[in-house]
Amino acid sequence: MRPIGSWLFGSLADKMGRKKSMVISVILMALGSFMIAALPSKDTVGDLAIILLLIARLIQGLSVGGEYGIAATYLSELATEGKRGFYSSFQYVTLIGGQLLAVASISIMFLFFSIDDMKKYAWRILFIIGGILALGSLFVRRMMHESAAKLHQHEDRGTLKALCKSWKPFLIVLAITSGGSLAFYTITTYTKTFIENAGMDKMLVNNLFLGALFILMIIQPVFGYLGDKIGHKNSLIAFCILALVGIYPIFTLVAKNAQNSSYLIFILVVLLFIILSFYTSVAGIFKAKLFPEHVRALGIGLGYAISNAVFGGSAPWMALQFKNAGMENGFFIYIAIFTIIMLIATLCLPKKSELN
Repeated sequence: MRPIGSWLFGSLADKMGRKKSMVISVILMALGSFMIAALPSKDTVGDLAIILLLIARLIQGLSVGGEYGIAATYLSELATEGKRGFYSSFQYVTLIGGQLLAVASISIMFLFFSIDDMKKYAWRILFIIGGILALGSLFVRRMMHESAAKLHQHEDRGTLKALCKSWKPFLIVLAITSGGSLAFYTITTYTKTFIENAGMDKMLVNNLFLGALFILMIIQPVFGYLGDKIGHKNSLIAFCILALVGIYPIFTLVAKNAQNSSYLIFILVVLLFIILSFYTSVAGIFKAKLFPEHVRALGIGLGYAISNAVFGGSAPWMALQFKNAGMENGFFIYIAIFTIIMLIATLCLPKKSELN
């Protein structure tokens, strides 16, 4: 549903404005969360419970698909020249902050509820809180100012026909995001599973990731500021090179030391997060600079959603397939291939481009 959501809400954002589209997207996310919290069990309504859960998740997927492109567009347009990397980095502050809260919520809930309680009913509390937080953000967004000023000058704004005129930038976004999303999900999601499979206690891994994710979150503006100084294109190039030479050796060290030193594992995870930050801190702004205002939200959102759905979300599944085939190291070759594709696409970025 993410690509569909990015097309729908990206189009609305380019036609009606960023603020209105974002508000609708947030309301859908809250609706999906409340639906899951109120779901009847399978024991009560049978297979209808599965269908209702699927509908709720589809609604949330639609919302998430629209949220990224609009937020990236809004932050990039809101920022002043010379500080756009710094401003746009806060999008990943919130994305990583969400992951941090998700991991932390597990530890917090187990302070008050047993495993049986969590399975029976307590899990619903988290979805209620999520829905309330989503609706709460609407009060903040009431104070937002519309960032797009010239949308009305283009009759074809927010259409796929208009986006086709920017097909080269769109392909660049697809290529760069495929490698970036694959690395993001591998480092922030699969690494946790990898460490657990290597023999470290699951609760210890959970707590370790709490600290590492907090560091990843707070360093985003630092790397966004760095991207403004060295150039957003150079920041992406640095990520590609560091990912190519660093990811596999770090994972190898993790596998060898998971049962011996939690401190070393923590340092290695933070190193992976530092490498990732060269991409995440400028991921929004480099895309925004490629598209004209009247198709910017659509171009960013759709390009991100397609690559993220195909290559990002599938990263843990691909890793499992390589492992089941007895070729676990093949997954890192898979990552390297898409990182090289990302590097080639990055080199195709214009030397100098600004929002227009």
